Amino acid sequence: MGRDPSTISRGIRRNAATRGGGFEYRAATAQWHADRASRRSKTAHLAMHDALRTYVAERLAGTFVAASGQRITGPSVKQWKSRRHGPRQHRRWALAWSPKQLAARLPLDVPDDPTMRISHEAIYQALYVPGRGALRRELTACWRTGRALRVPRARTHGRSNGFVTPEVLISEWPAHVEDRAVPGHWEGDLILGLHRSAIGTLVERTTRFTMLLHLPPMPRHGTERRGKNGPALAGHGAEAVRNAITRAIATLPQQLRQSLTWDQGAEMAQHARLHLDSGLQIYFCDPHSPWQRGTNENTMVCCVSTSRAEQI
Repeated sequence: MGRDPSTISRGIRRNAATRGGGFEYRAATAQWHADRASRRSKTAHLAMHDALRTYVAERLAGTFVAASGQRITGPSVKQWKSRRHGPRQHRRWALAWSPKQLAARLPLDVPDDPTMRISHEAIYQALYVPGRGALRRELTACWRTGRALRVPRARTHGRSNGFVTPEVLISEWPAHVEDRAVPGHWEGDLILGLHRSAIGTLVERTTRFTMLLHLPPMPRHGTERRGKNGPALAGHGAEAVRNAITRAIATLPQQLRQSLTWDQGAEMAQHARLHLDSGLQIYFCDPHSPWQRGTNENTMVCCVSTSRAEQI
């Protein structure tokens, strides 16, 4: 069933039929217990405890404070009015805590008060579930995702990129790619900057030789609307990335054009044509698994750190 045995045993004991003097599980009786518990009126924990509600609300809507102690409000953020947040916009400047951070920090800040405890799920429900309005719904504007609606986890897990097929997943890597015995196998990714700018990175797995891809905005960027199904005018769409990789790889000897490993970003939607143009065998990492391209990830950290140091 995919559950811990203790979880199942507690559920059986809680919903067992006890009329015969023992704990006998019956499905009809268990359903009756569950329906009765769901009908029982419950007051949200945050609604009953003012101190806990104030603690959570202040940290969810944390603001920047200057050295003088004056609060800096930052850009104005439209208030939440309907079911959806609308187009992407500026986030409120905040030192806002996540619900998980709040739930873990409470025992440290208030160790002697057992009423000052709450789970991160209770905080989410206080903001998202109708009828549990212990917190202001506008606090969702402070969150890192900026979502006014909660996205079911099953929906995100069900998403997949149509251009990624089983034969191009990283599990199909040849053995000599894994042990870095032969040069010519590359890892790539994008570094996104301000004003939708981007550069691409290509790192060779054996020698750590790095190439940067120039991805300038297209001529119509900022002046015309993108046409339906047209190329991304910001310069880091699938067509622009394919052309940049092809130009960079064409400068290398044939023996150094073996494979390229990328994440499942939309910028690689034209990987089949890239394979024909450059001769590279394309592989994709698993979703949310950046460590599978560890060489490229470490190189990007060095590039960003060096750039910041030069700016300082």
